[in-house]
Amino acid sequence: MMNDLRDDLLTIMNDIGCLKEDVEKADNLIKKDNLKELILHLKRCRIDLLDKMHESQKRVDDMDYIIYQLKLDLKNKERKIKI
Repeated sequence: MMNDLRDDLLTIMNDIGCLKEDVEKADNLIKKDNLKELILHLKRCRIDLLDKMHESQKRVDDMDYIIYQLKLDLKNKERKIKI
């Protein structure tokens, strides 16, 4: 694998938040020129990133629900004051 591609891959993995040991494993696989195993490893890293994304989306959804409930409560209180 060309050095530029290797450097780009390792930089991207670091930038997107891959674990240090995953980056090191990718580097070792590159050095061994084991592209087949590297692809499998990157696919596993991708799954981990997707899992983290889904967990973050769940937290955002929960926050949206809290905000929605608070807006409903505020609207109900404002109605009671007008009556």
